[in-house]
Amino acid sequence: MKTVSRQEIAEAVLRRFDEAGSPGPRQRLQIMYEVVAESTMDSGLSVAEKKALVQRLYHAMFGLDILQPLLDDPEITEIMVNRSDRIYIEKNGRLQLTALAFDDQDHLLQLIHHCFGQANRALHGQQPFADIHLKDGARVHAILPPAALSGPALTIRKYTGIRPDMDALIEQGSLTSDAADFLRQAVQNKLTVFICGGTSSGKTTLLNILSGSIPHDERIITIEDSAELDLPQIENLVRLEAQNRAGSETVSASMSDLIRTSLRMRPDRIIVGEVRGAEAFDMLQAMNTGHPGSLCTGHANSCRDMLSRLCLMVLMAVQLPWEAIRGLVASALDLMVFLRRSPQGIRSVAEIAAVEKVDDQDLQLRTLFTRTEDGDLVHV
Repeated sequence: MKTVSRQEIAEAVLRRFDEAGSPGPRQRLQIMYEVVAESTMDSGLSVAEKKALVQRLYHAMFGLDILQPLLDDPEITEIMVNRSDRIYIEKNGRLQLTALAFDDQDHLLQLIHHCFGQANRALHGQQPFADIHLKDGARVHAILPPAALSGPALTIRKYTGIRPDMDALIEQGSLTSDAADFLRQAVQNKLTVFICGGTSSGKTTLLNILSGSIPHDERIITIEDSAELDLPQIENLVRLEAQNRAGSETVSASMSDLIRTSLRMRPDRIIVGEVRGAEAFDMLQAMNTGHPGSLCTGHANSCRDMLSRLCLMVLMAVQLPWEAIRGLVASALDLMVFLRRSPQGIRSVAEIAAVEKVDDQDLQLRTLFTRTEDGDLVHV
């Protein structure tokens, strides 16, 4: 019985592509079916197995290999490759281990280099991790050894294309009508809102929804470390993304650089996708110099924790007394919104609090809405 390896079939397909010139997608698929049929004529493979082989080859050559079916599944929101034989997904808010596995570590590494090479991003010892975006908007993060101890790791956060609105959040129980109306009014009245929560708690989703309450005649500048915001309803929009590519000829542009340069672009509001470090000082300065109504997100375990983290971030950038930093934060922010994600994968607003300035150089949080032990979001 004749046995032909996938590699040999792939090489035969590439030769046939060269002979055909520049075949389109439909012609490429037809060529692959022909080559697989010829190469497996005496192999004993069934029609279904040959069709699966064609699909696997097509995904390997023009998609994300064994991950492509996961990417095509609309119910899957995140794909996490911990190592070549441990692939997890998030589906309907729950993490699941899949039965998929790469052939070996080199197979996974080949996919990563192919994927990032198409985006003109090189991963190597000097730069072992990077982010790119696929054409469909999915964000891909990869990290290589020696930084990744168990071998190459890959994480894909899909862009679902689904645009939930405030009514959808209310229906899901993430918000109440009162809280939703309060947040809409806050954005329309140009209060500065900081959204915080853990990883995958729904911060970007809520930010996208709140941006829908921004008046259409305003000019908005968005600043992100990795572009995720989707604001099609805003006509006068400029999107900026940080560029920090060590070992590359690409000119670096940090979050701080972009926040400072955005002030020269006549924004009515600045939206900062995620505040992580010293850029917090530039962001707060911008809010305190005539740019109210800004929206920002950050990682934290509570509203109070986020305020402390913001103060520490400012301290990373400038040597100011702690009291002065707290006064700066209090002057810049109006509202904090904390989101959490339950073990069942349900994302919800757990707290909305007002940031109030006390004695010019201190602040306090006043809870406006809180989630009770029964799970209800109530006005305090």
